[in-house]
Amino acid sequence: MPQDEPQPRPPQPAGRRRTRLYALTDGRTAAEHTVLTMDTTITAAADGEVDGTLPTEWQEILAMCAPPGGRAVAEIAARMHIRLTPMTLLLGELADRGLIHHRPPLAVADTTDVHLLQRIRDSLARI
Repeated sequence: MPQDEPQPRPPQPAGRRRTRLYALTDGRTAAEHTVLTMDTTITAAADGEVDGTLPTEWQEILAMCAPPGGRAVAEIAARMHIRLTPMTLLLGELADRGLIHHRPPLAVADTTDVHLLQRIRDSLARI
């Protein structure tokens, strides 16, 4: 093979191709109805199999947030390697379509209840 001919590229590894962020968010920069913060807890609305017609990223989010648990917006973004702003847009769209439930973080008053903290401590001590 002559040296001046370009070498063929090796085939791309089989795996998921990254979607451009502007394609994931359709160019939007703000959520239409639902505004989420990084510590909002997300839970999929339906337990079980995810609709195969949904975009891959949506399917991954719904599988990751299966009930009864849930994950924080920041954790979902980190696990999917997507920046926080596009992730909040994606989750906002899922919420607007009724595919996820979202719960705001506990208020400061809820997390400083001494009696609650003592019960948690006692329960952990029994484990």
